[in-house]
Amino acid sequence: MKTKFLILSAFLGLFLFSQAEIKLSNVLTDNMVLQRNSKVKIWGKADANQKLVVTTSWDKAKTNTTADEKGNWVAKVKTTEAGGPYTVTVVSGKEKVTLNNILLGEVWLCSGQSNMDMPIRGYSDQPINDANDILVDADNDNIRLFTMNYVGRDEPIDTVVSKYGKWKVASAESVWEYSAVAYLYAKQLQRKLKVPVGVITSSWGGSSIESWMSKETIAKFPDALKLTSDTKKGKQNQACKLYNGMISPLLNYTFKGAIWFQGEQNVINHYDYAALLTAMVANWRKDFSNGDFPFYYVQITPYFYGNSKERNSAFLREAQVKAQSMIQNSGMACTTDLGEEKVIHASNKLDVAKRLSYWAFAQTYGFKGINFSSPTYKSMSVKDSVATLEFDNALNGFSSHGKPVEIFEIAGADKVFYPAKMWINRKNEVLVSSPEVKVPVAVRYGFCNFPTTQGFLSNSAGLPVPTFRTDDWEK
Repeated sequence: MKTKFLILSAFLGLFLFSQAEIKLSNVLTDNMVLQRNSKVKIWGKADANQKLVVTTSWDKAKTNTTADEKGNWVAKVKTTEAGGPYTVTVVSGKEKVTLNNILLGEVWLCSGQSNMDMPIRGYSDQPINDANDILVDADNDNIRLFTMNYVGRDEPIDTVVSKYGKWKVASAESVWEYSAVAYLYAKQLQRKLKVPVGVITSSWGGSSIESWMSKETIAKFPDALKLTSDTKKGKQNQACKLYNGMISPLLNYTFKGAIWFQGEQNVINHYDYAALLTAMVANWRKDFSNGDFPFYYVQITPYFYGNSKERNSAFLREAQVKAQSMIQNSGMACTTDLGEEKVIHASNKLDVAKRLSYWAFAQTYGFKGINFSSPTYKSMSVKDSVATLEFDNALNGFSSHGKPVEIFEIAGADKVFYPAKMWINRKNEVLVSSPEVKVPVAVRYGFCNFPTTQGFLSNSAGLPVPTFRTDDWEK
């Protein structure tokens, strides 16, 4: 009898201990960065109706919360100005969990496909420019990194599956495996803002935009839904799968904004892309419950896609330009000049990150005098055999940096395009003509998969003109 009593007591003790266990979301770990001057969430699992107390060391505040019937609990806490290191302590009864070395600063979500996922170490025969110099300069306690694992699900989940288990402090070792664009973007922000910066990368190579959208959102696009409903395709190409597995688990985390590098996988349905991207951003903003947070994205870099002279990817780049006017509080980093004909993962990721950061500095953080937007085609007028193109955001005029710009084409009413010569006129104007076209009707600039030229047109700040066309003859 005594033995049975002891066994029963031990069992009850283990049962009571397990009932009191506190579990935090896997994205809440030592070394994390929380968004400064905000209301952020600390959340996790416990027993049904279990009471918990969350204490934050930056203000010594205590926040009480209670788990719901399913054991889910959330505590909303206020953060202060940037600083640290701090602790967050969660207590329930005799159980206590403490998170250490926490910083308050700026937090950004970084998402997309392989050009966002590409780490500093690069891919086989596809290096990142100056990777070793980047690693030598990587040690920085004020930059923190978190990577989501590749997870596709049929339904939304709330469990974060992290690739390396926890937030990491920037060092040569941690940066080696981290997204080049995300890390270099964080580095630009941290250097300028002089506050801690945390980046969470949630990306998957070869993923289509449809996979990053919720079921309710993609349902509004029947053609795109049909295109991405084949279960024989990889999860990264099935509608909703990555939203469910890699965005949904992060919805309680508070971000300042998001950066996005994706589109190569959607060249096939470029005609839907501007609307899809607009819908995805609205989807995320609604579900993160964080207002119209900044959304900055990268125009896909030119690449031959099997034939450099074809135009399929040019249509996708055109859709990305169009999306800027459709998405409030957004901006596009143009990469016309950064492509590599036979390498889809272009090696220059530093300029990509810099161009994204210019948008953030000017539009999000309010720094004056920083040029952030590429020139964009505005209108065309014709006099005799010369077409005059007017641009927005030309700033102090154009430059080709001493190289000939040979990617203009011009056509008459017969819709036959001929190579054209270009010369800079006034600050925001370019003149284009060809002896083969007496009465110009349309002009195109680099409107192909990969414009094989040495020279590109840019504004005085070095931001390139996106490839464009004045006609709508092809869909």
